Amino acid sequence: MESTEIIHNSSTIDRELKWLETVIASRMELYFKQDSELSSIFQVLEPDLEHDQSIYAQFVKHYSLRFGERLILIMSLVPHVRPQLFDQFLIKNKLTERFYTEFGGLQGKTHNGFLPTGETACFILAGDDLLTRLYITELFSEDHIFNKHGVLKLQNSEYMEPYLSGSLQISKEFLSYLTTGKEYDPPFSTYFPAKRIETRLSWSDLVLDSNIKEEIDTILLWLKYQEQLKQDTSIHLKRLMKGYRSLFYGPPGTGKSLTASLLGESTGKKVYRVDLSQVVSKYIGETEKNLATLFDTAENKQWILFFDEADSLFGKRTEISDSKDKYANQETSFLLQRIEDYNGLIILATNLKPNIDMAFTRRFQSIIYFRLPNQEQREVLWNNVLCRLTDSHEIDVGRIAADYEVAGGSINNIVHFAWLNAKKNGERPLSNQDIILGIKREFQKEGKTF
Repeated sequence: MESTEIIHNSSTIDRELKWLETVIASRMELYFKQDSELSSIFQVLEPDLEHDQSIYAQFVKHYSLRFGERLILIMSLVPHVRPQLFDQFLIKNKLTERFYTEFGGLQGKTHNGFLPTGETACFILAGDDLLTRLYITELFSEDHIFNKHGVLKLQNSEYMEPYLSGSLQISKEFLSYLTTGKEYDPPFSTYFPAKRIETRLSWSDLVLDSNIKEEIDTILLWLKYQEQLKQDTSIHLKRLMKGYRSLFYGPPGTGKSLTASLLGESTGKKVYRVDLSQVVSKYIGETEKNLATLFDTAENKQWILFFDEADSLFGKRTEISDSKDKYANQETSFLLQRIEDYNGLIILATNLKPNIDMAFTRRFQSIIYFRLPNQEQREVLWNNVLCRLTDSHEIDVGRIAADYEVAGGSINNIVHFAWLNAKKNGERPLSNQDIILGIKREFQKEGKTF
């Protein structure tokens, strides 16, 4: 069954497309000096959205988009919703036997139609009026809402090509939002090497020292008040950092990943774990390219980026002895710049803090050590996990917590194995022996002496 939001959006977008088609027809008549009832394309009235409650209309009204902005927005949607509308730009100039340069446009690798560029927008809105053309160029500037909010941009594929020859591209996020009304969740791929992580656990399941909780509370405060912090003119800082960066370090299983997930759950923000194996490349320049794509996708989304085992990418720079060292250091410098420019929360997690480059640690607002739980904390962790099992009442939690030093993540693994072991042996209740066997197995995995 079609959703109401899709129906409303499709109706609004259809009217916007017909308006764009009329504007293009008027531009063609004026440019090629054909008979026209209009003296300017700006006489073509935009569809009235005053009482339109569709998401598309609300977006246009919220940002008070003017004629040119509104037209560029619907232009960016055309290849996705009605590509044949731009077929009229595929005509050739009879004098040169080439496509009209002033129309701009590109052809994709798989798309058979006309892909609009900044030049296309300038032709429709300005024709050969240079002054109007220069005004329109400002709509693609860094300070415009299209760029600041990641709505659309000109994507230049070649270095030193004319700026307006860049492809006019709407972001996947806004393409999904303005058409279906749904939030876009990028799939894991080489273009976006990160997976969304979520948890069904709560803060009560995370057993930490009070000083660690205070540090986490500071991060929560920043997530809550970050916009006010940016706008507060009473804070006289020479350079206010755009985002927030935190380093989580400590042994495996001590709650680093869970903390990142809970920060997202409690603030309504998506958390993405970056797969560094997909980011780091042996080919020169590829790592920077992968990182640029990752950060460009995440920009202005208020996502939390979680780099696990971060020392593989954020490691110490080395003395330059050959070209490989030189490029490795360039990667680190590039990464430093990108994490400084990111306006959301970035969390780096590592088991080995000394492996992290000091240039990164100086840029962290917080560095949090997740230590192994003490006996009291281990008892709470054991009880938290075992309380979900109805057949665990015979387990001597106090004795186990006192005798075996294990992290929270290991406790989950142990109980999981113990439960399966009990089921394997005739559906009997969970016993101390099952737990001890699980602990022994976990110690062997970690190379510890049992």
